[in-house]
Amino acid sequence: MEILPQEYMCMQCGMCTGVCPESGITPFNIRKMVRKRFLRSQVNADLVWLCTSCKECTLRCPRDVRPSEVILKIREEMIEQGRIPKTIQNALENAYVQKNPWGRPKAKRDQWTEDMGIDIPHIKDTSEKRLLFVCCIQAYDPRCMVIPQNVVKIFDRLGIEIGILGKEEVCCGNEIKRMGEGGLFEDLRDENISLFKKYGVKQIITLSPHCMNTFKNEYGDMGIEIFHYTEFLTKIINEKGVEFKLGKQSRIIYHDPCFLGKQNKIFDEPRDILKAIEGVELLEFSKSKEISLCCEGGGGRMFYEPEISYTRNAKRRVDEAQLKGAQIIVTACPFCLMNLEDPAGELDIPVKELSELLVDAI
Repeated sequence: MEILPQEYMCMQCGMCTGVCPESGITPFNIRKMVRKRFLRSQVNADLVWLCTSCKECTLRCPRDVRPSEVILKIREEMIEQGRIPKTIQNALENAYVQKNPWGRPKAKRDQWTEDMGIDIPHIKDTSEKRLLFVCCIQAYDPRCMVIPQNVVKIFDRLGIEIGILGKEEVCCGNEIKRMGEGGLFEDLRDENISLFKKYGVKQIITLSPHCMNTFKNEYGDMGIEIFHYTEFLTKIINEKGVEFKLGKQSRIIYHDPCFLGKQNKIFDEPRDILKAIEGVELLEFSKSKEISLCCEGGGGRMFYEPEISYTRNAKRRVDEAQLKGAQIIVTACPFCLMNLEDPAGELDIPVKELSELLVDAI
């Protein structure tokens, strides 16, 4: 077991556990896990998969121990030892075979483009070489498929040229790396970089904050501009003075995704878009922006259901939204959308991805 250099700096202050969204509601204790690994003690194979990779512990650690990286190292070791949940193993095998962790056919990667009434060119046939990277969950999941469809419609109405990779697109590898499969992540990264170079991509517009994060922070310098679509649209709205109107007044509360907000400091752009929509009254959660409460969708948790009963953070979010008098919960991440929607349905509060609200208002 290789001890990471920063682990020697841990003073067991407990800051990481204090800010962890799983602490206190699950048996997961990041401080104890770092300590056990440093002492070369046996780490509970089930608990390590409760981490959502929100990175709050690393962002708040006063000694730069980077506990979230320690978790990744533990997961890598467990994969080497074959000590992984079956659902995680299936997701990794699916990503290897079909280039997406859900195991959907690669040949249907561009199925979301059907019956849209808009000609969406392949990136090779565009002049500006601006790539819309769709992401696995939005390419295949019927609920999330509307996100690329909406963004394409919005770009089309604003006269913004984009291209796609279609069936050639493969997983960005963000969740694969965070599940501990570094080798497979590198394969996916290299395949994507090869495609970007092949087609001379100059800009990448991502729909998922998870894709944006890995392109910006895990792929190295590709010489390509990387944007989440909310960043790009904010720039266009400001330049063109685009106006948006809802049919009625709506009290909307915005949920900051971890990979967009606290990890990449994109807080204002989604809010600026919402403020630009006539008829929107914008509300805030008590924990927002830098301290936003994780929905528990990242770090492989979309593929792992713990065998414990507890109140999920998504339920806590929805309960607060109701107390605040919100009529709609809005987020800018497909993982957050999926996690929030289930408890929100019980309270009859709609959850929308930002593009869903925007396409109705443009």
